[in-house]
Amino acid sequence: MLADLPMQSHPNLLVGRGTADDAGVIRVRDDLALIQTLDFFTPIVDDPETFGRIAATNSLSDVYAMGGTPLTAMNIVCFPRQTLPLDVLRDVLRGGLEMIHQAGALLVGGHSVEDPELKYGLSVTGTVHPDRVITNAGAQPGDRLILTKPLGTGVLATAIKGGLATPEAEAEGVRWMTTLNRDAAEAMQEVGVHACTDITGFGLLGHSLELAVASGVTLELRASQVPLLSWARDLASMGMLPAGSFANRKYCERAITVDDGVEPLLVDLLADAQTSGGLLIAVADDGRADALHEALDRRRVPHPEIGRVTATGAETITVLP
Repeated sequence: MLADLPMQSHPNLLVGRGTADDAGVIRVRDDLALIQTLDFFTPIVDDPETFGRIAATNSLSDVYAMGGTPLTAMNIVCFPRQTLPLDVLRDVLRGGLEMIHQAGALLVGGHSVEDPELKYGLSVTGTVHPDRVITNAGAQPGDRLILTKPLGTGVLATAIKGGLATPEAEAEGVRWMTTLNRDAAEAMQEVGVHACTDITGFGLLGHSLELAVASGVTLELRASQVPLLSWARDLASMGMLPAGSFANRKYCERAITVDDGVEPLLVDLLADAQTSGGLLIAVADDGRADALHEALDRRRVPHPEIGRVTATGAETITVLP
């Protein structure tokens, strides 16, 4: 779709739309670069304030995935004012503001339009040192792969929309979707890692494949080591897979080999379209991987090791039991 649009280049453009990275990065000084990103979507929970918190957390995540610190945010709002009371919008914005403040950023404005369907998110600007930008293109053979949040928010959102999610399942999912990736980003910068991406709409498989292609490497994922929400298996077995998950699976088929011993349900969950997921981090196996585990543990961030980078060149993924 974008093939006919001219690509722009500039000596200070460190990360642009030429890659599948999480955000754009431009150097403004020798010691300062700006990270720019935006994201918005329709509600995945019924409570407006909770929706605002989830959407804002999701938008802020792209800055953290680049190793940055959020600086400012602007609201993006589509609102059906003829069918919903303004109190709903006020609650959505209140929830978003809570997470912006929790991230230490400033809300500096925004834009709204009338639309038949409610949508909300943020445009976020962050900062990072130009020499410390973390992209999805730096993974190297021998790197260990660490994931900081469990999968399953896609099947959970589908179950919520269908009225089939228990209050306990929804509460667990909301807790993870409103957990900032700030502590994980700080741990990455403390230790020094090769590559990172956050796991959102393309699922673990889709974003892992982006990392493999950008880095020119082959990945090996251990399905049994991937963390899942406690209700994810049950919901997936009930058929609560979002349409995006099937699209992810189809897109990745060309470059993924699944071992016969891998449970098919697990493969579905690896492709599950996530909202406000964790960071997938590629870190060298030279002491830095152990140091990252320790840094994440100190910050009480989950840090299961789910695979490794095995070789250069193939740009594929092998899924093992």
